Amino acid sequence: MSEMNTIVKLAARPSGHIKETDFMVEAVAMKSLEEGQVRIATKFISLDPAMRGWMNAGTTYIKGVEIGAPMRAFAVGVVLESRHHDFHTGAYVSGLLGAQSHPVIDGKFLQKLEVRDEPLSYHLGILGMPGMTAYFGLLERGKPVAGETVFVSGAAGIIGSMVGQIAKIKGCTAIGTAGTSAKCQFLIDTCGFDGAINYKEENVKERLKQLSPDGVHVYYDNVGGPILDTALGHL
Repeated sequence: MSEMNTIVKLAARPSGHIKETDFMVEAVAMKSLEEGQVRIATKFISLDPAMRGWMNAGTTYIKGVEIGAPMRAFAVGVVLESRHHDFHTGAYVSGLLGAQSHPVIDGKFLQKLEVRDEPLSYHLGILGMPGMTAYFGLLERGKPVAGETVFVSGAAGIIGSMVGQIAKIKGCTAIGTAGTSAKCQFLIDTCGFDGAINYKEENVKERLKQLSPDGVHVYYDNVGGPILDTALGHL
């Protein structure tokens, strides 16, 4: 087992696009575990849009990462050592492990994973937080009915693309917005959407009228702003 934990830390608050100098990499010696803690070997780290917001100062729905602290990140890994009764060596876990190779986490912040034949990385995507957000957000809150129209903003992202596919499975018409023609083509050709609107080049209001002349029954919002206003006017 490695004796060092390699950590990617936030070195500076980015302005505009992220630069390499906004981060620093440090290797620190691993310490003994305290009661209730678990040491993990990170296998996959998720790069999420939320991370850009976490790099800012202040607090939104969660406090920003402090300068010099490990970069916050969802990750999956395998337990190397445990002093928590719910986790044994060799178990797969997920959580906000941070961008580090061998994090030590209190067991109460970890989720045990049931891994079968699927790639472990799926537990950061379709079997993880994004998949659960799409599944329960649409089915438990939106409650779509076959024959209805589901409109999804930010549809080419991992959550939006899954929402549209679940809507199609439920017998609905799926319409989404995206920011490039390639993403719109991806929604049609790969995800099976019935319509896609390039919000940067098309009039969303007019295109939505064309694609869904009888209105929208369920709107799954990933962006807010003007597209949300337009969607509300079509419900």
